Amino acid sequence: MRGLKERVALVTGAAGGIGRAICNRFVDEGVKLIAADVNDASLSEFAGELNSRGGDVLPLAFDITSFEEVVSAVAEAVAHFGKIDVLVNNAGWDIAKPFLDTEPELWDKIISINLRGPLNLHKAVLPHLIAAGGGKVINIASDAGRVGSSGESVYSACKGGLIAFSKTVARECARDNVRVNVVCPGPTDTALLRSFVGEGEYGQTIYDKLQKAIPLKRLGQPDDIPGMVAFFASSDADFITGQVISVSGGLTMHG
Repeated sequence: MRGLKERVALVTGAAGGIGRAICNRFVDEGVKLIAADVNDASLSEFAGELNSRGGDVLPLAFDITSFEEVVSAVAEAVAHFGKIDVLVNNAGWDIAKPFLDTEPELWDKIISINLRGPLNLHKAVLPHLIAAGGGKVINIASDAGRVGSSGESVYSACKGGLIAFSKTVARECARDNVRVNVVCPGPTDTALLRSFVGEGEYGQTIYDKLQKAIPLKRLGQPDDIPGMVAFFASSDADFITGQVISVSGGLTMHG
């Protein structure tokens, strides 16, 4: 895609399924990469793989729920590469339970990772994008935030909040040439989905029903997501901001 080569992108949740796929695509496009994750061991191993095939990757292990750690990591990234052009807020986490079976302690953890974390990244990175004359933010939300999802009440609230926040920041930062867009994966075959549907025969039944409900008759794969992320990060999307795109095989299509 046009304009990606030599850009610098920060991707959170880089060691997870969708995060790895996004990082692989960016390296293929010649993007310089700041790969961020809380899992230091997995991150270091993955960054080594990317660098061994020609990537220019800086791994940074930090907790996105800590504003102080985020600010320190962003400063280290800017010191290393001299700039940040693209921010991809991809990190996320959930446990599937009906809302009435959950407690405030769990709400706090889900909110901290899925909403507070992206807010921390925006606060730390946006000044660098603005100072450089513009940039791109791509937030990975979820169709759970667009249409709801049983067993994911607080997670859905966070992702819906991230969508609304993204549209607001897109308006506020348009004059600074910062474009903010959202990618909403539908059911995607990741460790998070497997933990959601459960193991054994019951989990497989839910898994099969999900596939049948999707018009394209399969679950999403992590590699289905990076194309849209790369598009939003590229020069081909310079006149697009405040948009929400579902990557769900048609599951959540509507007029």
